[in-house]
Amino acid sequence: MNRPNNNNSSGIGVKVSGLCKSFGGQEVLRGVDFEVRPGEIFVIMGPSGSGKTVLLKHLIGLEEPDAGEILINGEPIATSEIAAKYRMALVFQSGALLNSLTVGENVGLYLTEHRLKSTSEINRIVAEKLEDVGLKDAIDKMPADLSGGMIKRVAIARALVIEPQLILYDEPTSELDPVSSVNIGNEILELKQRTHVTSLVVSHDRDLAFGIADRIAVMVEGRIVTSGTPDEVKKINDPLVQNFLNADFKRAK
Repeated sequence: MNRPNNNNSSGIGVKVSGLCKSFGGQEVLRGVDFEVRPGEIFVIMGPSGSGKTVLLKHLIGLEEPDAGEILINGEPIATSEIAAKYRMALVFQSGALLNSLTVGENVGLYLTEHRLKSTSEINRIVAEKLEDVGLKDAIDKMPADLSGGMIKRVAIARALVIEPQLILYDEPTSELDPVSSVNIGNEILELKQRTHVTSLVVSHDRDLAFGIADRIAVMVEGRIVTSGTPDEVKKINDPLVQNFLNADFKRAK
């Protein structure tokens, strides 16, 4: 259903400058710099252990940097102020659904817990967001009855109930089959077209990155080593980038 967007706010911009973080003397983030434009899909990709998850934790306020800053719409925002001033949502790698609640209850949990809407209004919003991700008939199902791809889409629906200006995705296609991965990528693309939300995707999935991104940043060993459009990144003549992008099995002859 391609319903017109009723949210008057547009996506927000994010700028990260000189972000550094160490744990126990080990540098994990080593001067990370990048900028996400309002309304675009920006994918940060890189090998395991490159610092992507730690970076994501800084963006959602779970970690504070040793140095550097994060700007939201050009403003330096303290950790405690982020949630209050801007609507940001995180889609967890696992989906993070509560197994004791139905799909509908999971999607509406934030609104219910904070008593932000009447019961009838919450039910309407939940049904609307589940329809947006193609799961309107799953509203009374339990998480245990869902496939991995369905769990990811329910997690996206849950993120949408707050009408976010920025959605952060943590490895949205991990542990999914190729068809489910394409479906999740299409969901992210359709959300951009319908709501103009800013999407920041952290992933090591090369097909996803080159299939949905407006721009891609490649992160290796705690640094952004290059960024640009998908075509620009493919042409970068940097061994660190090419080793990651072109990694493949080599059969013995």
